Amino acid sequence: MVYIHLVFSTKDRRPFLRDTKVRNSLHAYLGGISKQLDCPSLLVGGVEDHVHLICRFGRTITQAEWVKELKRISNAWLKERGRDYADFEWQGGYSDFSVSQSNLEQIKRYIANQETHHRKMTFPR
Repeated sequence: MVYIHLVFSTKDRRPFLRDTKVRNSLHAYLGGISKQLDCPSLLVGGVEDHVHLICRFGRTITQAEWVKELKRISNAWLKERGRDYADFEWQGGYSDFSVSQSNLEQIKRYIANQETHHRKMTFPR
């Protein structure tokens, strides 16, 4: 089996996904799309300006087609959420990495802890 860690961001890293309810729904929706594309997700996560997916990659689609469909379908879905998302777009590119079975749990923890990972530290003045 081939496992892929996919990362892609909102256009210009705009923080469209601040609303955690919408973000969690989007993550679940991306997982569903990926499953329909024969690439079942193990975990989907992220923060307000990007998403991470760890998936078992199928044999019926190329990586480029998989990402294209994930973005196309989720873009339309997010725009249906209301006027706040009328200008929403995904960034053009993406990054993906193959993950060995022995590193799956480490990557899943990394994705699950994105909010902590990206939290900005504040310093007293």
